[in-house]
Amino acid sequence: MGLTAPVTERGYRLEVFDNLGSTNDEAMARGRDGDPGPLWIRAVQQTGGKGRLGRQWVSPVGNLYASLLLVDAATQDRAPELGFVAGVALASTLSRFLGPEARIKWPNDIVVGGAKLAGILLEATQTRWGGFACVIGVGVNCASHPQGLPYPATDLASHGAAVAPDDLLEFFAEELAGWLDQWDEGRGFAQIRAAWLLFAAGMGETAEVAMGDQRIKGILRGLDERGRLLVDTEAGLRTIDAGDVFLPGLIEAGGQL
Repeated sequence: MGLTAPVTERGYRLEVFDNLGSTNDEAMARGRDGDPGPLWIRAVQQTGGKGRLGRQWVSPVGNLYASLLLVDAATQDRAPELGFVAGVALASTLSRFLGPEARIKWPNDIVVGGAKLAGILLEATQTRWGGFACVIGVGVNCASHPQGLPYPATDLASHGAAVAPDDLLEFFAEELAGWLDQWDEGRGFAQIRAAWLLFAAGMGETAEVAMGDQRIKGILRGLDERGRLLVDTEAGLRTIDAGDVFLPGLIEAGGQL
């Protein structure tokens, strides 16, 4: 268990814990306390896993829970692009086991056949010396998925892919390091955007987007140059900065991550 040589040679480190409240919280604390990164934090089990907007992320043994701390890897205005970098890297990793079925649902979920398989949570904080720390958290359902959710969920094992969490992290960490190099602190975002669109779910289809209490319906038309979602509505083309996408046939109340 560990990181591959191409990853450690770039200076990445890994710490593994049997139990943590949240890998993102641990990575954020390390960043605030001055860890220079890049540092992977992985937990076998989380007791306080979280997703976007503080939603709970159920975290039993057998699935992947990991967070990457990056310090001064991007300016604050380019930091949101890291979510797209991570999405491409995770979809590319999962496609090794699932083929073209692994798709990205804007902005940060991986779905298979309309069911949620994985999620990404991006957070940021200032270091005690004034640096800018970003944390990319991922949760992947490897062996199991939560039951009784208001939306479909799935796991790798259900699709015949028996992948241990530590093995999956090895693949993902190498993919992410490569895509981060290509992103190049935002200078390569055009290539990331193009790759993201190749994995995108629902493009060209009618969907609903929830933004707080507001919902709009339209055809998903892609991403603009900043990664914002383009939705073709009856009132014209809308540009969405943040929201939850409801794809056709996918009944959900917002993703966990």
